[in-house]
Amino acid sequence: LLLERSGAERSGGRRGLHRLPSGGRTMAPAHPRLAALSVFQWVLTFLFFGAFFTSLLIGLLFTSYWSVTVLYCVWWIFDWETPEQGGRRSDWMRRWRLWQLHRDYFPIKLVKTAELPPTRNYVLGSHPHGIICAGAFSAFCTEGTGFSCTFPGLKPHLCLLRGLFHMPVYREYMMSSGMVPVSKRALDFVLRGGPGHAVVIVVGGAAEALASVPGEQRVLLQGRRGFVRLALQHGADLVPVYSFGETDIFRQVRFSEGGLARRLQVAFKERAGFAPCL
Repeated sequence: LLLERSGAERSGGRRGLHRLPSGGRTMAPAHPRLAALSVFQWVLTFLFFGAFFTSLLIGLLFTSYWSVTVLYCVWWIFDWETPEQGGRRSDWMRRWRLWQLHRDYFPIKLVKTAELPPTRNYVLGSHPHGIICAGAFSAFCTEGTGFSCTFPGLKPHLCLLRGLFHMPVYREYMMSSGMVPVSKRALDFVLRGGPGHAVVIVVGGAAEALASVPGEQRVLLQGRRGFVRLALQHGADLVPVYSFGETDIFRQVRFSEGGLARRLQVAFKERAGFAPCL
């Protein structure tokens, strides 16, 4: 069992399991302002990076720098299939000092409760989604928590919505962190590429994000068995991952089930693929 966590620490009663209280931290980051800035840029990147560069490239078409957009579009077309073929990981980017500051802000710690030999492939089912998967990002998209030291020889691939990889420049950013689209084609490619790969699927997805409330732990599994079938098809080991404290990071407005606002949120999620959390 592999667990990662966000928040303060308290030992639980079971061997290998660490429980967390709903609030507070045991220690402050060494550089609190830098840590806060690192998280601020991460949230801004998540929300606006794709839209910003899409607008920028369109705007450059009407300036003397139009060739920048043309050259990137040529590259984009040439490189279109790369996300579905394992992406383009950058160990240099994954080791940025920035991600250690991001880790220290919450703080986040990766806890290993079993060996995962690199001689096999793995499908990691991560729970819960939370608002923007802070724990999963830190543990599997960066070396802030020391994944490669904890599990040497294993390459993690956090899975994201396929549509996000159609955004210019943002796609390069995500692939550099080792992310791949959560599509059957992309996952099949990774798991057929030999041993030593771990695809990380946040099983609850956008629906679970809408259920993210501080102090509550909700995991959505009904009708979500595709990750189990994927592991069986490829002979990969299925590994549960739990991010303790993930739902305590953000407070969101929770609308009543069946109400107009809730129905609008669900309708938007069904059409856009992601949840409009407020």
